[in-house]
Amino acid sequence: MFQLLYFLVHAISPILAPVCFFCAWMMTILVLWNIFSAIAQGVSKTKRLHSIPCTNCQYFTGDYRLKCTVKPSDALTEEAINCSDYCPIPGYSLHSQDSL
Repeated sequence: MFQLLYFLVHAISPILAPVCFFCAWMMTILVLWNIFSAIAQGVSKTKRLHSIPCTNCQYFTGDYRLKCTVKPSDALTEEAINCSDYCPIPGYSLHSQDSL
């Protein structure tokens, strides 16, 4: 029994090192790929959330109990990105440096 196992181990040993080397590098590449894709998805989601215009709207109250007087359930969510009731604050530009 052990002689068969001994023979099998010695027969596989020349192939075992390259296979283990390949598997180790593939696992490393997969981990790095997953980290990169998670970061890319996070950046994409962050950019989308930063395009929510609620804080520049006249109907935004800033109060956590009633965020918006027109559509309180949509305020500060992704549904508010294309809000039909959005009315910008007069004199406020979304991209101006004066408002910061």
